[in-house]
Amino acid sequence: MATSTLFSLSCTPQSRFLSKPKPHTTSPSMSLLSPQVGQNSLYNALRHINLSPISMKPRRNHVGGIVKASMGNKNVEVLSKEHLAVSLAKYVADLSNKFIKERGCFAIALSAGSVKYLRKLVEPHYYNTLQWSKWHIFWVDEKVVPKTHVDSNYKITYDGFISKVPIPRHNVNTIDDALPADGAADVYETSLRRLAANNVIAKTATGYPKFDLVLLDMGPDGHVASLFPGHPTLDETKKWVTFLKNAPNPPQDRITFTLPVINASSNIAMVVTGAGKADAVYSALEEAPIDYNKLPVQLVSPEYGEIKWFLDKGAASKLYR
Repeated sequence: MATSTLFSLSCTPQSRFLSKPKPHTTSPSMSLLSPQVGQNSLYNALRHINLSPISMKPRRNHVGGIVKASMGNKNVEVLSKEHLAVSLAKYVADLSNKFIKERGCFAIALSAGSVKYLRKLVEPHYYNTLQWSKWHIFWVDEKVVPKTHVDSNYKITYDGFISKVPIPRHNVNTIDDALPADGAADVYETSLRRLAANNVIAKTATGYPKFDLVLLDMGPDGHVASLFPGHPTLDETKKWVTFLKNAPNPPQDRITFTLPVINASSNIAMVVTGAGKADAVYSALEEAPIDYNKLPVQLVSPEYGEIKWFLDKGAASKLYR
């Protein structure tokens, strides 16, 4: 059965945080440290994950000279899977509090592959303190299948996260699964434009939607959302949401945010785990020549916002010798 997309059409800024989670102090998470900290400090930090340090210099991206990922910016974290979930929960909670105070709501776009690392948010500390009624949920991509289908990003996200927290149903913005891919993409974009016009989603000066947080994962081939290597969707610059009927991974019919929408976000969390993705992580973060058609993740670079990488030891294994 098709499920219609439902919307809440206003945000009211808060005068203060209703509650603010306290920073956790027990997690042995490890940020890639600034060179100024010194080689000994970096070595001591890396001993926790049994890896050796290599030099990793900042580099500029292809759009505006913004550093994508570097030790100096401290925006790459390497953690165990458990502590990745702890760190990600605090990161998301802090952003939720920030944007609810500033805008009155929190617009977050999810990807199915990384949602399992939101599991700490359903535990009592965050469950009882976050302002869930102010959350607005979106998806960076979706397979055009029924919402009950095992491959549905909605189902994966609902079962693993949304069903466990009190986010109002009308704040959960899904695709119309009764439509074909092209129609579903058009309707979803129309819905996003309506919500942006009502400030549920912020907008950039150039008119793109500016999500408070986009949560991404990455495939072993370097794809993000449903933007695959060499696919024409990488070149789409006018649409907010596009579609494809020939995805290299099944199901082939999908809709996806376009790169300009992803890169207009205030914050992007790139959550990557598993040794099978280590080559793509290394290529994305090193100074090798960039080939956007082969590695779409290299195109993810927020023009005005920030990106933070959350890696487990397997995914980060080739960043060190």
